[in-house]
Amino acid sequence: MNPYLNEDLVALAAQARRFAADRIAPGFQERDRTRVLDRGLMKAMGEMGFIAPELPEVCGGLGMGSLAAGVIHEEIARADLSMSYVNLLASLNGQILSQHGRPEIVQPWLAKLIGGEALFAIALTEPRGGSDAANLRLRIERDGDDYIVNGEKTSISAADQADAAVVFGRTGSIDAGAHGVTALLIPMDLPGITRNRFDCHGQRAIGRGSLFFENVRVPAAHRLGDENKGFVQVMQGFDFSRALIGLQVLAVARVALEETWAHVAERQAFGKPLSAFQGVSHPLADLDTQVEAARLLCLQALWLKDHGAPHSAEAAMCKWWAPKLAYDVIHQCLLMHGHGGYDRGPMEQRLRDVLGFQIGDGTAQIMKTIIARHRAGRAAVPA
Repeated sequence: MNPYLNEDLVALAAQARRFAADRIAPGFQERDRTRVLDRGLMKAMGEMGFIAPELPEVCGGLGMGSLAAGVIHEEIARADLSMSYVNLLASLNGQILSQHGRPEIVQPWLAKLIGGEALFAIALTEPRGGSDAANLRLRIERDGDDYIVNGEKTSISAADQADAAVVFGRTGSIDAGAHGVTALLIPMDLPGITRNRFDCHGQRAIGRGSLFFENVRVPAAHRLGDENKGFVQVMQGFDFSRALIGLQVLAVARVALEETWAHVAERQAFGKPLSAFQGVSHPLADLDTQVEAARLLCLQALWLKDHGAPHSAEAAMCKWWAPKLAYDVIHQCLLMHGHGGYDRGPMEQRLRDVLGFQIGDGTAQIMKTIIARHRAGRAAVPA
């Protein structure tokens, strides 16, 4: 019995697992090979209510809470981590749009987002740095009723596939730091936008790339939050996504463990199943224990969010620990499968897919700094 999941959430997770097993898992490796995200699957996910169910009903969501988003998210990730990016990006961007955008502007986009008819990117990282996220150089300058956008964003998930993006840029002086940053909702079909795609190691169906803005004119009504305060206001939503990322990678680790336990119980060596040897079963038991603990931490962070309680430290713990743990788990599971794991197949793809989360969306070092500031105080842990 999980203390954070009631009967309704358990039933919701079971429904999502059936859908993911039937519809998403069969194309897992093919999407990695072709590097194409299945828009038909996105729409089917939306029709099932599996995209951003936590958004309030007034915005077109189901008002089910963060834990509901979490249990769906991990079931989609079990089948294909890249497809679960649809959930991650929708929840993060949907929260930003619903809380900080003008209803008449964002409502049509939210309907498409929730319905699986639009994919959003979040454009924060720039070529000069990712961890120093407030040190932005992309310029956003007011021109009457519009903003003019010039600059580059890089390492952006779904860069070449997104229909729109939440873009952060500098409206104030460089010296203003985070207090001179503004966020805009920018459709990706506006004149002056070009984009490319990287040849990434994993997460290949969703992909990453760069966005280039050259004198792109965006209506001022598309601003999200207040001018010069976009970073401070909007970045609060990243606590939510960090907990979701934890569940996302741990779901991949959990299915790898399930397959590996079954494999070592069946495969024979020296007249015994491999699981009879402590050198095999004990490492798996150790990792299984840590995965269960890490998952509880992620669910706790979402529970705290649903109850309006502070959860920044817990979310940061989820973000640094879970991706590292998931990689270690899948690495061990791959080795337990011998050459069958090392060969091109589900296990090696999972290893490639989870690795990226040790880099993107906040490094372990940044997450540990956040935790330290919450424990010792910001003055004791300066930038």
